[in-house]
Amino acid sequence: MALLDTDLLTRTAPLYERVKRVIPPFEWATFAEDVDAILALKRRRNAVVLAHNYQTPEIFHGVADIVGDSLLLAREATKVDADVIVLAGVHFMAETAKLLNPAKTVLIPDLKAGCSLADSITAEDVRLMRARYPDAPVVAYVNTSTAVKAESDICCTSGNALKIVESLDTERVIMLPDEYLAQNIAKQTSKKIIAWKGHCEVHELFTADDVRQLRENHPDVTVLAHPECPPDVVAEADFSGSTAAMQTFVETKRPPRVVLLTECSMSDNIAARNPDVDFVRPCNLCPHMKRITLKNIRHALETNQHEVTIDPEIADRARKSVERMLAI
Repeated sequence: MALLDTDLLTRTAPLYERVKRVIPPFEWATFAEDVDAILALKRRRNAVVLAHNYQTPEIFHGVADIVGDSLLLAREATKVDADVIVLAGVHFMAETAKLLNPAKTVLIPDLKAGCSLADSITAEDVRLMRARYPDAPVVAYVNTSTAVKAESDICCTSGNALKIVESLDTERVIMLPDEYLAQNIAKQTSKKIIAWKGHCEVHELFTADDVRQLRENHPDVTVLAHPECPPDVVAEADFSGSTAAMQTFVETKRPPRVVLLTECSMSDNIAARNPDVDFVRPCNLCPHMKRITLKNIRHALETNQHEVTIDPEIADRARKSVERMLAI
């Protein structure tokens, strides 16, 4: 076994302090070289790393400059003063960053980091929905391709979906592609919501029975559910909101014991900063988010791979849909 580089561990020690509750020392020792190299590459290339809340702690707390949910990343992407953006997330997030920063280099470390929701609908599907419901504006979840955004009127995230729907001066609204998000929003508005049948492969796995079993096993637990979960799961939860809203709930309400019905790394990342909260972890992994690693972030910065490009024919229309969302 190779000797540990003590200088390297010393340089990265302040970062390890952030994650020591969720990453054991021997595991951090395997991450330290890549963390150190990424920090140096960011300085050299005037680069920033934007990381979604579902990234693993060594990325989220170790090398990311901006972290958050899809809405925060979209907003912050417009303010980035850097030549290069590395998106530690999935492909639609990298496309959104590129839409909002057309002159910057945007890199996605793994081209296969996709999304079941984005894959569930095409631009042609949106055109068919418009033809069937010509009086209904199209609200596209940000978890969609650029081509789908280009066919839509406005985007939304799980954090602002209700606000976006309520801002539209129509009696009915098309919400796509997440059926469960649309159904959960429909319960909060008087507008008629027309939904697509896409589902998140992480959140669709949670059931109401899961929640009831959790309460039986942990009577004092507070249950937080992402609105991409099925409506009966949301109904059983104590709170439902975006990943950012979940984090705010934990940090302001300080529940003694909590479970987050969302992707696994979300609990780890909040737990690292909230040592007094006990996290119960019956979570589901997102295989797409987990394609992003320290090693391929480093490789992206070293080789400029993989650069995100967007067809100019659709870029302007897609950008308008995102910008309309950000203006509300």
